[in-house]
Amino acid sequence: MKAALYDAHGGPEVLRYVDVADPEPGPGDVVVQVEATALNRLDIVQRAGYFTMPGYAFPHIAGMDVAGTVARLGEAVEDVSVGDRVVVDPSLSGVREDSRLAGRGDLYGELGIIGATADGGYAELCLVPASHVFPIPDDMTFDEAVVFPTCWMTAAHALFDVGKLQAGETVLIHAAGSGVSTAGIQLAVAAGARVLATAGTDAKCARATELGAEATANNRTTDIAGFARSETGGAGVDMVFEHVGPALWEASMFSLGVRGRLVNCGNTTGDSVTIPSLGHLFHMGLTIVGSDPYRPEEFGPVWEQYCSGDFVAPVDSVMPLAEAAAAQERMFASDLFGKIVLRP
Repeated sequence: MKAALYDAHGGPEVLRYVDVADPEPGPGDVVVQVEATALNRLDIVQRAGYFTMPGYAFPHIAGMDVAGTVARLGEAVEDVSVGDRVVVDPSLSGVREDSRLAGRGDLYGELGIIGATADGGYAELCLVPASHVFPIPDDMTFDEAVVFPTCWMTAAHALFDVGKLQAGETVLIHAAGSGVSTAGIQLAVAAGARVLATAGTDAKCARATELGAEATANNRTTDIAGFARSETGGAGVDMVFEHVGPALWEASMFSLGVRGRLVNCGNTTGDSVTIPSLGHLFHMGLTIVGSDPYRPEEFGPVWEQYCSGDFVAPVDSVMPLAEAAAAQERMFASDLFGKIVLRP
């Protein structure tokens, strides 16, 4: 099969489009013929060597978001058929013992993730535990399906399981053009919350409004804390959904109202932040909480919600797998809205 892989850290040029051996399924596995994979920030971070997940190794085939058609079955697989159109849960938590990818499910240790620590979707074929494939509705395209796994699960877990967002609350969501934030905006609105959003350009702000954000602000030119308080009658927001990191950390803290929650699930602009005022933190009763990995039992219900809901799956662009390096350059420049999809 063809794959876009690398065996040393570096810039996009280290990605090579080469022939590699086809994956062999264990008894509890399937092999998926990849029809689409989508980019995530971790693809770039690990390739560059800024950060790597426990269990990461060379050579590496990225691609945590995978949608395709089942091409081969392990001998013990009974509830999946060749030809099934499926989306993949990339987390290797809860994998059955007869899978070649078993034993890598420690949520707080060496958590295996397809495309992060195991071979992923930047290839024509991908090895997946049979327990981790979910049927794609007949009326859904592979592009619509492949935007879901990483971003929608990250957003749903952070907003509801960790952040306890409730109907009637106001949440501030940064980086509205990113995949995780386009998901977060729609999930929050569907739950009955009021969404304020920020983005780095006015055009992205306008598109966030189309997704359901009630008010938006350009985070490069606007006093974000002032915006949040103005939109809440001076009270501040109930929650900030945050994955940008240092660039908007202080603004996020001062955007929160009494007993507000700052829920963090990323570090795009860096890994170190400073609490701007301990007095503000304890006087306002604020909570800062990290969003941990989602559990395997969460994937199915959120996928069902996505399939049955009136959600939009913003796809920024579609590129051939052979142009994976150019796709990563586009993502790194942040000149996008939604997901970049690669097709083998």
